[in-house]
Parts: sequence; structure tokens; C-alpha cells
Amino acid sequence: MSERILRVALVQDRDHGDTGANLANIETRVAEAAARGAKLVLLQELHNGAYFCQHEHCDEFDRAEPIPGPSTERLGALAKKHGVVLVSSLFERRAAGLYHNTAVVFETDGSIAGKYRKMHIPDDPGFYEKFYFTPGDLGFEPIDTSVGRLGVLVCWDQWYPEGARLMALAGAELLLYPTAIGWDPDDADDEKRRQRDAWILSHRGHAVANGLPVLSCNRIGHEPSPLGASGIDFWGSSHVLGPQGEFLAEAGTDAAEVLVVDVDLRRSERVRRIWPFLRDRRIDAYQDLLRRYRD
Repeated sequence: MSERILRVALVQDRDHGDTGANLANIETRVAEAAARGAKLVLLQELHNGAYFCQHEHCDEFDRAEPIPGPSTERLGALAKKHGVVLVSSLFERRAAGLYHNTAVVFETDGSIAGKYRKMHIPDDPGFYEKFYFTPGDLGFEPIDTSVGRLGVLVCWDQWYPEGARLMALAGAELLLYPTAIGWDPDDADDEKRRQRDAWILSHRGHAVANGLPVLSCNRIGHEPSPLGASGIDFWGSSHVLGPQGEFLAEAGTDAAEVLVVDVDLRRSERVRRIWPFLRDRRIDAYQDLLRRYRD
């Protein structure tokens, strides 16, 4: 079976202070990725600014914008300029009082190929997303592009094998996760290691269980809490995995980086022939998955 090589790039970076500065930095990073031959570029979650969900405040809704809107116009032009498929992550204003955490995929001609609204919404200390985001209503539908069928999910979705599986069952060729995740600086070092290891293991599990490459792009840097708490140290570690969960590339924990690597999309076929997990699924016995819990 011949190879089908796709060069991908993940843009791992910190918040640069405001939308204009972040988008200008993204333009520089995407240009670098394209110059290095990337045809698919993945950005981190909510890349236009700080991770504002550390508190609940109505003024933060001013960050949201419609799709299409100013950011999609600028990002679409960027994709077209460099001839890349670009996966972005925006705070969508759908209507007054109705907002989503939305990934938007741009085709090489600058058009919007599709979007995905984050389905699983956390509400944890420092991650108060339920205040801001309505759960997605577009389902787990891959987005067709010139480089392949992309199973785009967002951050908290990474802890749910159901989302990855449904994307795979719908024919996704890669799983992509724009992400914003990090440590509480006050946590002990062993707790920090456990959390980061669990995050990476979840992605490796998605790759193995579905026989697909996985791309996860996280942010870096310390972002203080508006509540006076310790804030978040985003741990970077953006990575690209092969269909057996193997690392193809991994970024560091604290430096901006454009991670570029070649992915052989044909390997999924070869791996699924020796590990036919989709064939052996007991779809006649999974009805209880539709229940919250088996009491």
C-alpha cells in the first residue's frame, strides 16, 4: 500500500494581550508553517486572547463575534495566502445570549469548509465554561477538506472516548483537538505530572482505539486569575500521534513552537487490518451507553 503523506503543523503559543496582537502572531506562525511545507495547520483553543473562563463575568461576552465575522475574514485570507487548510478556535456569538466555543476550518481558497461547536463543556475551578458556552448542536460530524476528512473536537472533548469514536465511525481520517489546559501552580509536582500524563494518555487511547492519527495543540504561559487565585500554568506539550498511539512529534512545556511533522494517512488502513477494532465492536450490547449511569 502506497504512502499518503500529509505535512501538518501545530502552532503552540502564549497569549499576546489582545485579539489584534494574537492574530498578527498567528499570521507570522502560519507563514512559517507554510514555508516549512505544512498543508494543514492547527491552532490552539480560543487563540484570540487570554483564557477568560477562569472567572464568570458578563463583560467577557464582548470577546465573542459572529461566524462569519472579522476573525474568520482574517483567518480565511491567511489560509488562502499560504494555501493551507487552517483549523481555528473562536468564541462564537450566535445570537444575543447564545454563545459557543467553536472550531472553524478554512479551506485553501479561504472559504469556510465547516465548523464544530464544542460538545462537552466543563465547569471546574478555573475552567468556568458553562457560564459562557452553550453545548454544541452540530454533533460529531467530520469536516471534508482538500487534505482529508477532519474529525475536529475541542479540549474537554478529549476526555470522552465517545466523541472520538463517533468521528471515526463517520469516516474521520485524523482527530484534531485545539486545547487550553494547564496546572494550578499550587499543585504538588507529582500531581502536575499525573494530570499531564493523563491528558496525553487520553489522546494516545483515542489514537489506538480508533486507528487514527491525533493532533492536539495546547497553549503555554502563566495566565493570572481575575479572582486573585493562583491562575493557570498552561503546559504546552502539543503533539502529533500515529494510529498506534506512537509519538510522531511533541513540543515542550513552556516555549512557543511551530511543530511540523509528516503524517502517513495510509497507515490507518494498515493498522486497522491487524487491529480490527471496528469489526469486533459489539454494537448489539452497547445500549446502556445512552444512560447517564447504571444504578
